[in-house]
Amino acid sequence: MTTAHTNGHANGNGDSNGANPIVLNVAIIGVGEVAMTTHVCAPLRVSERACSLALAAHVAAVFPHVPDPGAGGHLEAGAGALLEKVPCSEDFYGRCPEVDVVMIMNANEYHVPHAVQSLKAGKHVFIEKPMAITLGGADEIDAARKESGKLVFVGYMRRYAEAFLRVKEMVRDLPKGAINYVRVRDIIGYNHFFVDQGGNFPVKFSDFPPDSAAERQTLGDACLAEALGKKATNPLDQRSWMLLNGLATHDISAMRELIGMPQKVLKAARSPDGLFTWVMFQYDGFVAFYEVSSPGSAHDEYKVLIGKTGIDGVRKFDAHIEVYAKDKRIKVTYDTPYVKGLPITASILSSKPNGDHSEEVIRPTYEDAYTLEYKAMYAAITEGAPVKTTAADGEATACDAEACADDLPMLAKQDVEIFTMIMDAMEA
Repeated sequence: MTTAHTNGHANGNGDSNGANPIVLNVAIIGVGEVAMTTHVCAPLRVSERACSLALAAHVAAVFPHVPDPGAGGHLEAGAGALLEKVPCSEDFYGRCPEVDVVMIMNANEYHVPHAVQSLKAGKHVFIEKPMAITLGGADEIDAARKESGKLVFVGYMRRYAEAFLRVKEMVRDLPKGAINYVRVRDIIGYNHFFVDQGGNFPVKFSDFPPDSAAERQTLGDACLAEALGKKATNPLDQRSWMLLNGLATHDISAMRELIGMPQKVLKAARSPDGLFTWVMFQYDGFVAFYEVSSPGSAHDEYKVLIGKTGIDGVRKFDAHIEVYAKDKRIKVTYDTPYVKGLPITASILSSKPNGDHSEEVIRPTYEDAYTLEYKAMYAAITEGAPVKTTAADGEATACDAEACADDLPMLAKQDVEIFTMIMDAMEA
């Protein structure tokens, strides 16, 4: 972990909308591919009002221009932002009391312990998805959140895309019972197809201490045993669970916001090699179909993705949610987040009163979803704005499309509940 020494503080003077904005001091735990290509860059783009940046391990290797603080060096990296490496250890919080927000984007197995530790230290917490990979872990974070009174913000950036919000408005305005069918799809090319050409030049590391790898394995085994029970010894089920809790969380979380919690899983199946998985969800009056595939690569730790979400060897990011209503089709289409500024679009197919077929494509903005979610987090911390992707923004459990399109809160824990439903229904 590293920390920032800055010229502002969330508890100090400042105006989140004025000429002297509040500056949040941020520490990041985990600097992997996603952090280097998106999270490290996004705060700098909103640094005039939001973030002082701190980078985690291997800073010198990731950004050679960042001096080693052991040599007494700091480097300004944005408006009021200074980078410094600090060991990720228990004494971090005592050494760095000025930190306002801890961003957790390391391995999934560490999300719960590091989030709880940060909350107990009085810090706001941003957690890259998934928030937790067990129901018990989600409850631990929520209990720590309630006790601390601090914000927990889960990184479902797709739900902050303006095009997604446009689609949400249109689904909300549909008459009750108007939905015939919903399709959720996320079949994408290998990350390196896009990352290698994204201009961020992330570095991959392999020099992890053996005891750290062993610790992660122990944590992972415990999580799998808690989540899967008897299935925890099946390698294919292990892989399915970890991958449902990976990329698939984007789709399931967005699906929940658009149409609510499913009543049940009608069917869940996967190919013999686990490279493709299909899920049918029952809703009130319609079915939602979800698919995912992944052949994996030398760059991926896990070799499978589950759902209508996944990775294949084609250089296309094929991710969308489409709602088939009685008189129109409403669709949000995502492109890779690893290349900044690629548009996320909303599209509507319908028939005009005169019989003409109409196709409308809406591109609300080129502003990327990561930047938009940072702005939402900043507003929540500095202005008390509501957050829809927190650990427990309410108690909604199941609702129809019309109700869920309103700002009924969605529990991040509900993703784990849906994944449990999928695994219970999964054919061998």
